[in-house]
Amino acid sequence: MRRRFEGKVVLAVGAGADGEGWSIGRATAVSFAREGAAVMVVDVRAEAAEEARRLIAAEDGVCIAHAADASDPDAVSRFVERCQGELGPINVLYNNVGIMAFGPSAELAGEDWDHVMAVNARSPFLACKAVLPAMMAAGSGAIVNVSSIAATRWTGARYLPYSASKAAIIGFTRALALEYAAHGIRVNCVVPGYVDSPMMRSGLERRLGRDAVEQEVARRHAACPLGRLASGWDIANAVLFLASDEASYITGVALPVDGGASFAAAL
Repeated sequence: MRRRFEGKVVLAVGAGADGEGWSIGRATAVSFAREGAAVMVVDVRAEAAEEARRLIAAEDGVCIAHAADASDPDAVSRFVERCQGELGPINVLYNNVGIMAFGPSAELAGEDWDHVMAVNARSPFLACKAVLPAMMAAGSGAIVNVSSIAATRWTGARYLPYSASKAAIIGFTRALALEYAAHGIRVNCVVPGYVDSPMMRSGLERRLGRDAVEQEVARRHAACPLGRLASGWDIANAVLFLASDEASYITGVALPVDGGASFAAAL
């Protein structure tokens, strides 16, 4: 079986999960390892990073875990240096950090806006800034960021800072891709729709109550044109494609992975 990332190093930022199950980040980190990559998994929660490492190690993959706030420049410098020191030059950077703040936009505190933007938009910038010099020296590299369907359409959820930050990721990706194309560095992003993930389910439980979660999940399955929500693995497959040599002529792309939801009349 061909392993697309044999001998490569992947830095996966935001590879944990909000509870049990397969988040986008967890599924993607495991997928990279299954295809031969040595992976550093980073999450703000040490236990989440360690669980991703444990899953990879259980399949005889190579992985180190690191707990850090990816919006802190010093912390980012430290985990990039550790990754390079312990695993080698970084071939792929995967930016998956993301948080939400809910509420009517007119009632949101400025601190909520600042926090979401710092985590969702500044974190990818800091990680890219830290890995780009080595990628330029190597003349190659792949960066894959994670945006959201909330960047491109109204989803019915009141999370203005999240929508704005994920829209910023698309612009950020395109600008960075063109700036560094001459250095052999490709930059793309995936744009997931609704994903049946631990984060989605825990968010629904906080907002709607535990008894309403399954009903809302069923509604979302039915609303998707393909008849189901994505799994973390669906998004992981798209990330790995964009990071692989199979996508060697693709850069600056914002790839919807949403089961057709971008074109649907309602969600």
